[in-house]
Amino acid sequence: MEMLLADAWVERDAVIEVMDPDDERVIDTVPQATTDDMERALEAAERGAATARSMATHARMAVLYRAADRLEAEQEDFARLIAREGIKTIREARQEANRAADTLRLSAEEARRIHGETLAFDQRPGSERRFGYFVPEPVGIVAAITPFNDPLNLVVHKVGPALAAGNAVVLKPDSKTPLSALKLARLLLDSGLPPEVLQVVTGRGSVVGDALVRDARVRVVSFTGGRETGEAIVKAGGLKRYSMELGSNAPTIVMEDADLAAAIPAIVSGAFWAAGQNCLHVQRLLVQDGVYQAVRDGMVEGAERLKLGPKLDETTDMGPLIDAPNAERVASMVEEARTAGAHLLTGGGYEGTHFEPTLLEGVPSGTRLTRDEVYGPVTILERVRDLEEAVAIANDVDYGLQAAVFTRDLETAHRAVSALRYGGVMVNDSTDYRIDAMPFGGVKGSGLGREGVRFAVHEMTELKLASFQLG
Repeated sequence: MEMLLADAWVERDAVIEVMDPDDERVIDTVPQATTDDMERALEAAERGAATARSMATHARMAVLYRAADRLEAEQEDFARLIAREGIKTIREARQEANRAADTLRLSAEEARRIHGETLAFDQRPGSERRFGYFVPEPVGIVAAITPFNDPLNLVVHKVGPALAAGNAVVLKPDSKTPLSALKLARLLLDSGLPPEVLQVVTGRGSVVGDALVRDARVRVVSFTGGRETGEAIVKAGGLKRYSMELGSNAPTIVMEDADLAAAIPAIVSGAFWAAGQNCLHVQRLLVQDGVYQAVRDGMVEGAERLKLGPKLDETTDMGPLIDAPNAERVASMVEEARTAGAHLLTGGGYEGTHFEPTLLEGVPSGTRLTRDEVYGPVTILERVRDLEEAVAIANDVDYGLQAAVFTRDLETAHRAVSALRYGGVMVNDSTDYRIDAMPFGGVKGSGLGREGVRFAVHEMTELKLASFQLG
């Protein structure tokens, strides 16, 4: 597949093979871009930024609405591509494609809401004859760097708001899953987007990614990925704005008064959706004593009921990890916990890239499963006496994206929301709950800024003030 560079679809002799994680067979290739290619992309983006800035609001909206309609019409084709190149089952992939169309529509709607305010200059003595206002303006060029786990919707979450705000975008999709992003780019051009407004550069992050974030012409870097990479981007990028989602170690608290019939299925889904390769994956399950055994039994039953298999099989519940090294990494984290004294409740085995849904209890604090992000289908269970103990455990990590609590008591829910040091707290949903309109981001090591279309637009604009002295 070709990449979109300087108003044209181009090939290169050097290519990156895109593998299907199910069997690690090559399904396509994309160009392996160079730093020269990235320079061409940035030069084109400079022209594109001027074009995007001059587009009327209704023109931006029209492109995004048309793209949403086209994506919806091609939902099955997009879903099959998401499933083939990535880690999602066909049923999970259909949901992602549907959400991406909604995210484009949200972006179109948000374009009409970008407005400024007047300011009362006469609040200061001596400024009685002054009038002024401030308005948000496009930043210019947005660098969008996306991960493999949501190869379409997370691309839309960066590209959609950037276009709505009148910016040009240089997109660097994950090398493992670039095909959905390239298909989206074709759809946007077919929907009327001027080609210079969007560049899609496929290549190794250490080559083209570094060149992209270091360039002074880039004013916003929107990145979703690992914390180590995020910190390296900030150090390399210098003085510009960053919007970063860097993962989590998500805790879900279950209180004794919770509706377990609703809670357990929600937690099983949150634990094993996309084989746990999700920053919102339920990694730590903190359960009050009185319902611990019931939750434990329900989780084991739910995990063992899940069917692993080929992603395009309509009956498959859980697909593979992205590659064999990641399966080995997850296995090493499980083995470390077991060696330290944890008890394996179910799962723990893997073949190739397919890892069993895995539950452990009694995992000692200080092991990687308690402090790091597993990014795989592994959840640990722990007994707690009360909400205070659960909150203390949940807060005792350098992450803070989303947490969750299941309770029927409103006071307990409010206490949990107040005490949990997280960017979002879900009440009677697992940590995996998200809608595309809500502010999404974390505290501590989980990142900077917020996504969600309205909030991403804010990150991708800057305020300009105008002051008039009258008479």
